[in-house]
Amino acid sequence: MNSEQNMIPIERIAGQIYLIRGEKVMLDSDLAELYGVDTRTLNQAVSRNIERFPDDFMFQLTKEELENWRSQFVISNPESKMGLRRTPYVFTEHGALMVSSVLRSKQAIEVSVLIVRAFVRIRDMLTAHKDLAQKVEEHDRQISSLYAHVERLLRPEEKPKHPVGYIKKRD
Repeated sequence: MNSEQNMIPIERIAGQIYLIRGEKVMLDSDLAELYGVDTRTLNQAVSRNIERFPDDFMFQLTKEELENWRSQFVISNPESKMGLRRTPYVFTEHGALMVSSVLRSKQAIEVSVLIVRAFVRIRDMLTAHKDLAQKVEEHDRQISSLYAHVERLLRPEEKPKHPVGYIKKRD
């Protein structure tokens, strides 16, 4: 791997992975930058090989999704199109890797390895957080059960009270 690619930290790539439609995806412009081409060139290569990009590899954002994505980031000029003439394409992990096969360059191969590592790191982090959340939830259930049991033990036993004295019956 050349020195330029060694300078792309996996964290930077991971920071360009977004959750859209329940999928972890990367924007066409971010992939183009990583692969060292302009967005137009990347999209042309993809469109020439569209059979390699089924819907689960790549899809185009709707205008609403684009606005929602923009709102996740503080954009100083909401009227700005961010240089976009159309809504961007986004690529799932498999689509991002397939891009390297249609670009056919040494840099594309090297970057694809980094992209795989970034997706794996995110998957590992999500799994670790899920496991931790499950352990905390189980711990909370056990603590709650323990507190309930201790409260029962600390409560004085209530015996049925028998009235003392004369009790007048009500009609």
